[in-house]
Amino acid sequence: MSSIVGIAPYARDSGNKQGRRFIRGGRKIPRDALYMAVLAGKNGFQYLKILYDRLVNNFKPKKVAIVACMRKLLEVCHKLIQQKRIFVIK
Repeated sequence: MSSIVGIAPYARDSGNKQGRRFIRGGRKIPRDALYMAVLAGKNGFQYLKILYDRLVNNFKPKKVAIVACMRKLLEVCHKLIQQKRIFVIK
């Protein structure tokens, strides 16, 4: 699911060499929608705020933390659609 949106990490490994991971490709419109949802949600939605703050406090760059939150939000949305449930904040 995350590779369709373009937020799945790709590895550039060869033999014993471990290359850098990067994200690329995917569909622009869902990726942009997830990005804006995370920017709005990291300040208001407690679940994303905890994840984002934990990553930034562990010295991850802010963009990396945002992409990780995008992926987590996509997983939650996908699971809700699979189970035909409505999201309720408790």
